[in-house]
Amino acid sequence: MEMIHAIGRRKAAVARVYLTEGTGKITINKRDLKDYFPSELVQFVVKQPLNLLDVAEKYDIKVNLYGGGFTGQSQALRLAIARALVKINEEDKKALRAEGFITRDARIVERKKPGRPKARRRFQFSKR
Repeated sequence: MEMIHAIGRRKAAVARVYLTEGTGKITINKRDLKDYFPSELVQFVVKQPLNLLDVAEKYDIKVNLYGGGFTGQSQALRLAIARALVKINEEDKKALRAEGFITRDARIVERKKPGRPKARRRFQFSKR
């Protein structure tokens, strides 16, 4: 098996994933998964597609990750991993889609409009 490449995005975060056959090591920006994401919950989010298909110890994953915060980054990474797994085996797509791992979450921050303090917030208004 050659290297499989996939991209996942969420909010401002972009994850580029390179999947190779290996022992289940996940390296993010040249750091281990546990160093990059100390939170157990975030690590769980990242590994969801791998655990669903029982392939957590089958592939080594190298990741370039930038932009956004840890939630956006972890979800971008989850999408990228799911897309890479689909490239390896088309049959897995149905199971991954049922769990919602294939769907790109399109919600991003709305831009600030001129003449307002935030995107939708109005300045304080008083009739007097």
